[in-house]
Amino acid sequence: MLKYLLTTAIAAGALIAAASGASAADKKFTFALVPKNTNNPFFDQALAGCKKAEKELAGKIECLYIGPGEHGGGDEEAQIVADLITKKVDGIGVSPANAAAMAAALQGAKAANIPVLTWDSDLLEKDKALRAAYIGTHNYDIGVNIAKLVMQIKPKGGTICIQSGGAAAANHNERMQGIRDTLSGKKSAEAPGERLTGQNGWTEVAGCPLYTNDDFAVANQQMEDILNKYPDLDAFTPTGGFPQFLPDAYTKTAEKVKDKIASGKLALVVADTLPVQIDLMKKGLSAGQVGQRPFEMGYKVMYSLLDMKEGKPAPKDPTYTGLDVCTPKTADTCIGGGS
Repeated sequence: MLKYLLTTAIAAGALIAAASGASAADKKFTFALVPKNTNNPFFDQALAGCKKAEKELAGKIECLYIGPGEHGGGDEEAQIVADLITKKVDGIGVSPANAAAMAAALQGAKAANIPVLTWDSDLLEKDKALRAAYIGTHNYDIGVNIAKLVMQIKPKGGTICIQSGGAAAANHNERMQGIRDTLSGKKSAEAPGERLTGQNGWTEVAGCPLYTNDDFAVANQQMEDILNKYPDLDAFTPTGGFPQFLPDAYTKTAEKVKDKIASGKLALVVADTLPVQIDLMKKGLSAGQVGQRPFEMGYKVMYSLLDMKEGKPAPKDPTYTGLDVCTPKTADTCIGGGS
């Protein structure tokens, strides 16, 4: 009888072990995609890419899209990431609103064996060891291409106002540096670059750069105020689509300077190329758009986190997802990459 019981126990143990092994092999990973804020159509595109990967991977992963409702200063986003680490999600892809605050939040991820990728925006250079890789835009190049479009319109230089996101957002600082360096013709030591005070004919007007903290109503009010204050402004360059993400409010302001845009008196060149923005450009309400590929970012983050959990190498650091440079003449053919 004892022999029978031992044999049965061993057999049951084997079955449990086999079942748990199968369970581990069939584990569904939960990967968090954390945007700077969830009320932004740019990040909606990243969510769509994330969900496409989830569908294609058919039960292997869950795309957990979670972030602050509003941009803020980055503290809420950092707290969300800290909570995700405490809850031991299987992987985190985050677009840091505040690079320093996010670095502090990520300190526990490695000890918890949670792989981390940044996307859209990266950590500061000194903190990059906290993540495996960056997937997204070469942000400096957004600024370079915005500036190139501006210089085509205003080859002799002039006055400019740069509108940015958060002052602590590394990606927007890199874009600002790209604009400033390209217009000045001189590479600066670090982001956000050196203020334009006449270099190569370009001067930033008093009161700029403007910081929106991704508040689109604020962005539109800033745009209206600066164009009223400087009626002869030569260039206005948002480093994100902030004012255009409220298209009715943007149209109301941009319609007043439509003739200046058409004549080349005002070089209004904006970052991002979401459908609503291309429509605005086609209506003559911007002179150019330099866009990213957020859909591809969300998509690649999911696949890369899965690779890492399955023991494959991390993606190349950095992994750039490309840019689209659009003008009214190329509006129907300029978008490439992703969705």
